[in-house]
Amino acid sequence: MIDNFALGLTHGLLLLTAWRLLSRPDLDDSSAAEPAPAPKPERGFGLKQAKPD
Repeated sequence: MIDNFALGLTHGLLLLTAWRLLSRPDLDDSSAAEPAPAPKPERGFGLKQAKPD
């Protein structure tokens, strides 16, 4: 019983989310502003920093 309830609840929430996302007015709007590019980090993961002399 609880398994059917859990499956039904999660699938219902997924369907509700998909329906809400698909009904957005800006879904297929080509005039929507593009997000600004993310700034590049000064030091990336795994890169070694130069040692001061």
